[in-house]
Amino acid sequence: MSEADASHLRAPLAHFGGAKPPAPAWFDTALAHAPERRFVTVDGARIETLSWGERGKPGLLFLHGNGAHADWWRFIAPFFAADYRVAALSWSGMGASDHRPAYSLDLFVAEAFGVAEAEGLFDSAEKPLFVAHSFGGFPMMGCAARHGDRLRGAVMVDTPVRHPDEESPRRRGRPAGAPRPHRVYPTIEEALARFRFAPEQPCTNLFIADHIARTSLQAVDGGWTWKFDPFLWSAFELGDTRTLLADVEAPFALMWGDRSMLMPPEVTRQMVDTMPRGSPAIVVPDAAHHVMIDQPLAFVAALRALFAAWPRSGR
Repeated sequence: MSEADASHLRAPLAHFGGAKPPAPAWFDTALAHAPERRFVTVDGARIETLSWGERGKPGLLFLHGNGAHADWWRFIAPFFAADYRVAALSWSGMGASDHRPAYSLDLFVAEAFGVAEAEGLFDSAEKPLFVAHSFGGFPMMGCAARHGDRLRGAVMVDTPVRHPDEESPRRRGRPAGAPRPHRVYPTIEEALARFRFAPEQPCTNLFIADHIARTSLQAVDGGWTWKFDPFLWSAFELGDTRTLLADVEAPFALMWGDRSMLMPPEVTRQMVDTMPRGSPAIVVPDAAHHVMIDQPLAFVAALRALFAAWPRSGR
C-alpha cells in the first residue's frame, strides 16, 4: 500500500480542511427529510431516537454498529418513510444517548424493544422489521432469539458470527490496553481530519463519511470530541454470542458486502448453514463492511426488494 493510500484510510477527510465534500442530489434530499428527534428512557438511560413516517404504518427499526449512532441511518431511513413508521436509535454509550456504568446484551435488547414500542413500531397490525449493521447484529440476534414472535423479520448486515468451536467473540473483540478518555481537538476541522472507519476501509462516498464524522462529534470545553463512551468496552458484558444465530425464532435474512474483510466465504457459509432453512442471503457487489456507505442506493434497493417478497405471509 502506498503512503497516499494509507493516509486516505487513516484520515479520509483530512484534505478537505473542514469543508464539506460535494454530495449528490439524492443525499441532500434524504437529509432534508428531517426526522423527529427525541429521547426514550430505557432502564434509567435516555436513548437517542430518530423517527420518520406516520404512526400506524408497519414498523421498521434500524440498529447501528459499534461506536456509531442513529444518524448513520439519516440518508437511508427516508427512503422507507412513505411505507413504514421508521426509527433508528443510538445504543446507550453511543451518539447522544446516556452513558451507563455498565453495559450488556440484555440491556441493548431492552433498548431496541423499548424504542420500538415508544416510537409506535408496534401500532400496526403487522409486526415490525429490524435491520442491524455490524455489532448491532448481536443484540438484534438476541431480540430474534428471545422475542422472535414479536418480529415480522430480522435482517443482519455484515455481522460476522463465528462457529461455536472458535474463540469467544467477547474475548476476541475487546480492545487491547487500558481505555483512555477521548482527546479534545481545538477545532472541528482538526477533529474531522482524525475521523476514520473501523475497520479501516477505502471510502469513495466521502460526503457520507463527512456527515457521519460531523454527527459523531460534540462541542466540549476546549474544543471538540467524540460522543461515544471511551470506557464502553471495558464495562460491557456481551457474553458468548456464538449460539445466538442458531436460536433465532423470527424470519431471518443475511446481507453482506462482497469486499468485506469481516465476512470471508468460510464465515458466510457457516452462517447460512446455521440460519433457519430458506433464509435469504444477499451479497452486495462492490461493498466492504460498511455496506450502506459503500453502496447506499443498492442497499436501499436490496432491502425494498427483500421486504416486498419476504417473509412470506402466514409465517
